Amino acid sequence: MAKHKFNGTLQFAALPWRIGNGGTRQIMLLTSRETQRWVIPKGWPIKGRKPAEVASQEAYEEAGLIGQVVGKRPLGNFHYQKRLAKRAIICEVRVFLFRVEQQLDNWPEKGVRESKWVDAKEAAALVEEGGLAEIIERFAGSYVRFVGPRPRRSHRIHYGTGVGRPTAPPSL
Repeated sequence: MAKHKFNGTLQFAALPWRIGNGGTRQIMLLTSRETQRWVIPKGWPIKGRKPAEVASQEAYEEAGLIGQVVGKRPLGNFHYQKRLAKRAIICEVRVFLFRVEQQLDNWPEKGVRESKWVDAKEAAALVEEGGLAEIIERFAGSYVRFVGPRPRRSHRIHYGTGVGRPTAPPSL
């Protein structure tokens, strides 16, 4: 994956969520590869891809998730210490809300990570990064409207059958 103009310290993440049994909001957490701590899917920028697209790609690669990013802007951001081979760096992570439609049976990193669905409030307690916990807590306490797509409506309403000009509306 390509690095970006900020010296390789910016990452994009998906906050995967669904409505579980009983109507509760759940978050999917997965283990990091090296330290086995609970995290969300995240990764480095990819040349030619928008940040939300990168977040979606990471959700697929790391957890086998298929779904949609909700909104055009990140839900929030947090910082964490990324441990590299010879040093550690501070990374900024921009988090996109990711509505999960399904989890595949197989995905690229299935054998190297554990994943689990947890109540949104519990998820905040399981992650180590304080900034991520705050984002999850804010999401857990928020109100989310579930609205289906609206049918398209014509901006003009024509009454009657006159050619080129509408007739009067029907009397009620």
